Amino acid sequence: MEKQSRFGKKIILRGALGFPLGITVGYAITIVLSLIWANGYYAPCVPELISVMGNEIRAVILQALLCGLLGTGFGAASVIWEVEHWGIVKQTGIYFAVVSMVMMPVAYAAYWMEHSLGGFAGYFGIFVFIFAVVWAVQFFAGKRDVKTLNERLARTKDGGNG
Repeated sequence: MEKQSRFGKKIILRGALGFPLGITVGYAITIVLSLIWANGYYAPCVPELISVMGNEIRAVILQALLCGLLGTGFGAASVIWEVEHWGIVKQTGIYFAVVSMVMMPVAYAAYWMEHSLGGFAGYFGIFVFIFAVVWAVQFFAGKRDVKTLNERLARTKDGGNG
């Protein structure tokens, strides 16, 4: 019971810390995208969101809240990687399902995707690709770290010789 309580507290804490981090990442992305596509102007959100919300400030507020929600979801879901009795396949599948259930509605509500089946499928495809790349980088970095630790342990067992 104590372990479940600590696990629940981690979910809440990481979710709470994820909110401002999500807003920060969201704004960093708008800055980068503005540098690439906005010809010297700052484009805080897509024109469709501004149109639907009635003005830019409402659209920016909604997008900030959605980015915070996204950060909360990703932060809270990060505890999945600490469930030691689950294998990497189960952790990956559950984590992907959870973050997809947060990401896709947020992306739809923020008009980051075209509101059509094709737009949804395209955005989801990009999300899967980015997820796979990040997962692979993390996996191989972790694998390298384990190898390094094992080598250090082997040298320690040999009395530092080798």
